[in-house]
Amino acid sequence: MVKLSVNINKIATLRNARGGNRPDVLQAALDCQSFGAEGITVHPRPDGRHIRYSDVRDIKNNIAVEFNIEGNPIDEFRKLVLEVHPTQVTLVPDAPEALTSNAGWNTRKNLGFLKDICRVFHSEGIRTSIFLDPDIEMVRYAADTGCDRIELYTEAYARGYCDSPEKAVEPYAKAALEAVNSGLGLNAGHDLNLENLRFFKDNVAGLQEVSIGHALICDALYMGLEKSISAYLGELK
Repeated sequence: MVKLSVNINKIATLRNARGGNRPDVLQAALDCQSFGAEGITVHPRPDGRHIRYSDVRDIKNNIAVEFNIEGNPIDEFRKLVLEVHPTQVTLVPDAPEALTSNAGWNTRKNLGFLKDICRVFHSEGIRTSIFLDPDIEMVRYAADTGCDRIELYTEAYARGYCDSPEKAVEPYAKAALEAVNSGLGLNAGHDLNLENLRFFKDNVAGLQEVSIGHALICDALYMGLEKSISAYLGELK
């Protein structure tokens, strides 16, 4: 069974566009949980343009499902993770000015740094995942960091899916096999949607969790949040 973790950043973006607390981000997290989501994902950035650090604290104190915090492990982010103690932290090498995550780690170049970060989070019992492009070499070096899982960055798959699903998924299937053989757990996320999700799940062995936000929230504008989450769960199950 592949778990669905709903990324609620876009709900926070809508709230922040107007000020106040509509929509209520915490209530949205609780609703996602009640509608069947098996996890909640947030990606706070230093400028607070969507999820804020205060949201992260509120959500952790109120949800019962898995909580995944994504972000670049700068000092402020590391302190937040150690304070909140989520189920999982996903390390993403995004620059402060990045609109959204746009690349995975170079685990060979950053091996020492990532080892140190994983050691810190493991000392607190926090599962650690590293955001990666589907590159076998990067997977091998990720295994050397001591992380628990990798998250495959699926934007390239989503972009190539319409032209050739088989060609688009091939590097992900190979990277996934390398991860499994290296003893790593496997997550995936970015631009997965109702059109391409099932094919990815069926062709990537060892997949444990997908984190989906933008597409799911867009679908919820037409379907409603409960039906949107149900539709994504249906594709996974």
